[in-house]
Amino acid sequence: MITEAVETKFDVEAFLANTGLGRKVVQIARKDTFFSQGGPADAVFYLQKGRAKLTVVSSGGKEATITLLSAGDFVGEECLAAVGGTRLATATAVTPCTALRIQRDEMIRVMHEEPDFSELFLKFLLTRSMRVQADLVDQLFDSSERRLARILLLMAEFGKPGEPVSAIPAVTQETLAAMIGTTRSRVNFFMNRFRKLGFIDYNGRIHVNKSLLNVVLLDQFPEQNAQKPPMKVPARKAKLEVAVKEEGTANRAKTRRKKSPAVAAD
Repeated sequence: MITEAVETKFDVEAFLANTGLGRKVVQIARKDTFFSQGGPADAVFYLQKGRAKLTVVSSGGKEATITLLSAGDFVGEECLAAVGGTRLATATAVTPCTALRIQRDEMIRVMHEEPDFSELFLKFLLTRSMRVQADLVDQLFDSSERRLARILLLMAEFGKPGEPVSAIPAVTQETLAAMIGTTRSRVNFFMNRFRKLGFIDYNGRIHVNKSLLNVVLLDQFPEQNAQKPPMKVPARKAKLEVAVKEEGTANRAKTRRKKSPAVAAD
């Protein structure tokens, strides 16, 4: 009697949740690194739990945050581009993290053999690309206040199912300043402003309220807070403006007299 082999469907969730050939689950403590800039690029990490950030350091020693990572994200995918490559950035745990470390060869194999996994990974790459483009537009055109609001919302994972008020991981104002490209004093000013407006709350950790979405989506602040304070005009400049205005009025009156028809005497 001939029995037909039953083809088992590839389970993407099980693959990303468990250890196996060429992959293992690792625990990363807060502030520890998954990998460092300049190190060997030999594996991809899938973040199962926790939050992380991807940073790059310039030759002058200045650090910049490229993106924030949360559960369900891949990191280190640049290892797929070439054999023996090096890391272009550093991945650091913002909170205690659990991740699946997938060796380069195993990652390439499953991408070639399992269409469901390839679809998931491609969807992630496209989402990451769109996020990077949005970050670039943010840096080029938005104010530092709006950039800070957007970063806080991203850290609170708005746009994903969850509570209406979300707590973000512990983060310093220096880190937030580096993320949005401004100074710590400006971040402190904006954070105090957001708290007064009810956009965020401090209770040991920062809680972000949905009302902060108005700043990012609609650039909308309460009317009384959006108004700029009147600027004082120097006395010399004020006198000059008055003189110019009076001269303009006199010239217009003179022009009207010239254009008006002469009245003949009786």
